Amino acid sequence: MVWLEDPEQFDYVRQAVDKTKRRNNKPPYARDGRMVGYAILDDHAEPDPDSGLYKCRVLFVLPHDRDSHPDGVYREGAAGEAVDPRTIQPKKPGAKTPRFQRGPAAITPA
Repeated sequence: MVWLEDPEQFDYVRQAVDKTKRRNNKPPYARDGRMVGYAILDDHAEPDPDSGLYKCRVLFVLPHDRDSHPDGVYREGAAGEAVDPRTIQPKKPGAKTPRFQRGPAAITPA
């Protein structure tokens, strides 16, 4: 993974799969918010047979996410595509953890 911002500053990031022309360049980003990381594909990555484009994982945050608005809509919980950035590894999707949920959902019984 290439991190454009320090993943330790985020409780969660959103992940999506975007298409790109090349396997080892920064993919284009065309959504609100900002890209905070992306995958570099290895030499074995195959392009989509229909489009000829490579599928690349992109990590991003939106303007209303917790990093920008800690008391906003996601002060507890997170969007469906959000994952804990500490769980992201090459070739494996990130995971949802109690830590990234923050708030009552994150509290586990003793």
